[in-house]
Amino acid sequence: MQPNSVTETSLRRVFNEGFGARDVAESLVSFDFSTPADDLLSLMNERDFDVVGIRRDGYVCGYINRETAFDEFGGHNLQSIEESQIIFGSTSLTEVVLGLRDKRRLFVSAFGAVAGIVTREDLEKPPLRMWLFGMITLIEMRFRHMIERFSTGKPWQSFVSEGRLAKAALVQAERARRNQHVELLDCLQFSDIGQILGRNEELRSMTRLKSRREVEAIVKGLERLRNNLAHSQDIIVSDWDVIVLLAENLDTILAGPPGLQAS
Repeated sequence: MQPNSVTETSLRRVFNEGFGARDVAESLVSFDFSTPADDLLSLMNERDFDVVGIRRDGYVCGYINRETAFDEFGGHNLQSIEESQIIFGSTSLTEVVLGLRDKRRLFVSAFGAVAGIVTREDLEKPPLRMWLFGMITLIEMRFRHMIERFSTGKPWQSFVSEGRLAKAALVQAERARRNQHVELLDCLQFSDIGQILGRNEELRSMTRLKSRREVEAIVKGLERLRNNLAHSQDIIVSDWDVIVLLAENLDTILAGPPGLQAS
């Protein structure tokens, strides 16, 4: 995919506005401040709530964490909600991920009052998984386009082992049998694409990546995340660093590699 102003604008709209905090948040169950601490803890254990809101004058003014529900006097160990923890339903998933990079939970404001909560565990839901899968697919498509268009010196095949080329040829033959006409490059695995970019200095210089090791490490992380997404495996524990990396670099991902921008 060759980026242009229309494509980039459309992609930004999809990734920044297509999903938001409202798509992964949960309602924040809350109780009046006068509710006895023992009763609160019992309810939290019964319903398996890690956090509940505490209301004063009808509005949530803080929260209680099940792990530290009591203060030293046996009362509510009320935690305040910091302004930096408050987001809105329309807050982009990028901002949600970056907010949870440094905080255990974020609170969603609606109509001027705290009404929802988002934790890292909520990022296992389909909206975030679709968002991540889309980004990884976009990166892979653009890398393939770079290789196809700019391999002017050594042919890209020289950077892939004979065994990997043979496997790609088998995939190509199977697709041809199904009347799907694709190029050999399109039959390579993502890791093979990383090998080509990492070993071809001319191509690598067209990206923002500095070394072969960096290219291969990033592609390996992206491929592992994509496999976990495709097979409904946990992604927060195993792939959190890669998820944060994608969120931190969303703008540059949507803009495309410098080499494609200049072409």
